[in-house]
Amino acid sequence: CLNISTISKQFYLPLSGLTDLCLSVTVSGDATLLMTELLKIFVQEAAVRSLKQAESEDCDRVDVEHFEKILPQLLLDF
Repeated sequence: CLNISTISKQFYLPLSGLTDLCLSVTVSGDATLLMTELLKIFVQEAAVRSLKQAESEDCDRVDVEHFEKILPQLLLDF
């Protein structure tokens, strides 16, 4: 389960080394909720596609290699 405060914190991590002007960026609560939902869907879709890839290779478990195989198309789809 994705925590909204965790997602909100992620918005500010890349800005931590920049000037004070850049640190004044704010993200609205609605944007945080939207990003949380988008990440949740992205992770669910990645899990389902990885599982299908593993099944197509007659594997009993999903490994990182299955995820790596589906990742390029997943990124294009999002």
